[in-house]
Amino acid sequence: MADPITLEVFSDYVCPWCYLGDNRVKQLKENYDVTIKLVHFPLHPETPAEGRTLADMFGTGPEEIAQKNARMQGLMQAEGLPFKDRSHTYNSRLAQEVGKWAETQPGGDAIHDKFFAAYFVDQRNIGDVEVILDIVKAAGLDVDEARKVIEERAFKNAVDADWAKSHQYGVTGVPTFVVAAPTANCTAWSAPSPWKAWNSLPRPRVRRRRSAERAPEYHRPAIFRTSSAAKVSRPSQASASAPNGTPLGRSSAPHPFPEPS
Repeated sequence: MADPITLEVFSDYVCPWCYLGDNRVKQLKENYDVTIKLVHFPLHPETPAEGRTLADMFGTGPEEIAQKNARMQGLMQAEGLPFKDRSHTYNSRLAQEVGKWAETQPGGDAIHDKFFAAYFVDQRNIGDVEVILDIVKAAGLDVDEARKVIEERAFKNAVDADWAKSHQYGVTGVPTFVVAAPTANCTAWSAPSPWKAWNSLPRPRVRRRRSAERAPEYHRPAIFRTSSAAKVSRPSQASASAPNGTPLGRSSAPHPFPEPS
């Protein structure tokens, strides 16, 4: 019997490459027996509550922002994902804390898709408490309990632990995928697709749901280089590594609007 395998996905709700990568993780899960664990990451933790324009954050003009939106629109359309042009980024910290709480509720994992859709499709400020509570309601979860979670910061420590793990592993770009079986080496890859890390596992350890040995051609990691991931706004230690000592990939992209590979 194949060893159980866990895929840790370092992600942020306001990262477009994470939205894209999340769709590919779902496809991987359809093909393989794998447990997915979301690890929240602080992409732009300095963003004010009211948000920040992309032009201000990137120091670019409207024409360049429009070009970057157009490139991302093409990638999303190729994946069948809805996407509307972005003008702002928002502080996702409270959304992450509510996401952690939701995972403790029956069916709560659905909230992750709701947060992505609220930001990338509905263009909502997912740092706003009332917007978060609307998303909680849309996910079929208890709004009053979620409000209490926000007011008491009940899952602050849980998200702090995720952020600390990012620093421990040396994760500087998202999405980053860390995959390992209990008796296998840990493998990490920072890119919009999890297949690079996944295909590096020894074949006997991977239990496939279908007969396909490898990912579809458009998922193969040669298409998606490390530079395609978004870079964190504050650097981690350059020497950091995964628990078994494996150095993690680093991103060279300056913001979550990198050039497509």
